[in-house]
Order: sequence, then C-alpha cells, then structure tokens
Amino acid sequence: MSKWWRAVATTAGGLRSTEVTSRRSYFTIQAIPREVSGRRVSSRDRAQGRIPAVVFSQNYVQSKPEDPTSIVASSSVSRKFLLTTERKQIKTIIDSVDLPFFCSTTFPLQIRAGSGSSTLLESGKVLPIKASDPSSCIHKDEETGKILNLVFVWAEDGTKLRVDVPVVFKGEHECPGLKKGGYLNKIRPSLKFLCPAENIPQKIEVDISQLDVEDKVSLHDIDVHPAWKLLSKNEAIPVCKVKATPVDS
Repeated sequence: MSKWWRAVATTAGGLRSTEVTSRRSYFTIQAIPREVSGRRVSSRDRAQGRIPAVVFSQNYVQSKPEDPTSIVASSSVSRKFLLTTERKQIKTIIDSVDLPFFCSTTFPLQIRAGSGSSTLLESGKVLPIKASDPSSCIHKDEETGKILNLVFVWAEDGTKLRVDVPVVFKGEHECPGLKKGGYLNKIRPSLKFLCPAENIPQKIEVDISQLDVEDKVSLHDIDVHPAWKLLSKNEAIPVCKVKATPVDS
C-alpha cells in the first residue's frame, strides 16, 4: 500500500504549489514601528485597533547530522523590529486563508514610517510563527477572542525555517472504512518540517479514499518535496487510522 500512498502525495504536492502561490499574492501586511513595549503601550495600541507585533530574522539548523529532530535556532538574531499591524487587515487575511494555514503561509510585509505614510522603512517576506499559546497559531484573548500579539520571522530566500504544517485529509466520502461505519482517528493534525523559506508548504494533503477499517497512513507513506526535512525520529508513526466504531455492550 505504501507505493500507492507515495504516488498520491506526489501528485497532491504538485497541485498544492500552484494553489499556494496564487493565494499568497493577494496580501501585503502593512505595519508601523513602535519604539517601546509593555502592557500599557500594548493595551493602548489594541484600543486604537492595532495589534502589537515583532519580526526578526531566525535561521534554524540541524545540530546533530544523525538526528533529524535536533533543530535549533541559530544564535544570531538580526533585523528585529517592534511593530503594530492593523487588526482589520489581519482579520481579513485570516478569514481568507483560514486560521489553521496562517502560520504555514508567507506574506509580503511593508514597514512604513507611520500610519498612512508613503515612506517605506523596510520590506520583505515573513512567516507568522506561534506565540505563547502552543494550542493556537496566534495569541488570542480567551474571553473576547481578539488577537493580542503577532510574531513573524523574515522568510528570506536561502534560509531554513521550522514550520508546523497542517494536515488536510481528503476522500472521506469515498473511504470504504468510513462507509462501513468506522471513524477516522486523526492522530497527527500537523507535521513539523524544516523548510527553505522560498518553498514552504501551506498544507499536507493525505488522501484516505482507499482506506478500509484498520488501515492507516504513516509518516513514511507520505512522499513530500525533497527540500522539506521531516522533524521526526520515527517515520513509522501513524498520521491517521480508520478504526471500527465500538459496539455498545
């Protein structure tokens, strides 16, 4: 069954590249500098309809050649800016690309001298990364749901970045195991990769249309772009499995 899965994954990857390129061209995030940080300053910015943000350069490297999970951030951090972004624009972007894919999508960023200013201070391509809440792509207020902070890294060509890529399961309506009353156990909703900044996948598609009850898809069954390094020691770990629905006694 492994060969069939590899063929499907390769085909999906080709389609995915075209889709991501077209979707990423719509938005350029606009930001302005903020000289100081702190709760009071951040609260004032949020009250004005802006979201505190930071962007910096960060390159990830594999410290141990034999261990694919030994990914560490390089010691040097440069091109760091404290910023604010417009809440309305960020909300529009998230609504358009869907929240699960926000932190696996790169965006052009323009830093201007002030709100409405034509003076461009810095520009480049950035990748949103997870903030303090590991369960969410972005840091939100638990009560209001408003975005509290954003963190970006410069996604410069030639650098490698650690990306948590969402897994999308397709073919559920055709899946023999689900038609028989089974259910899909989504074991790995996302996969961690070390990717070149110029070639970051927005999602990984897994086709389950041929799975029967007790069939599974493991990490080694998914063939991806050779430039993407999967950050897992054990590629036999299942990504999903069709399980039989328990019968009530």
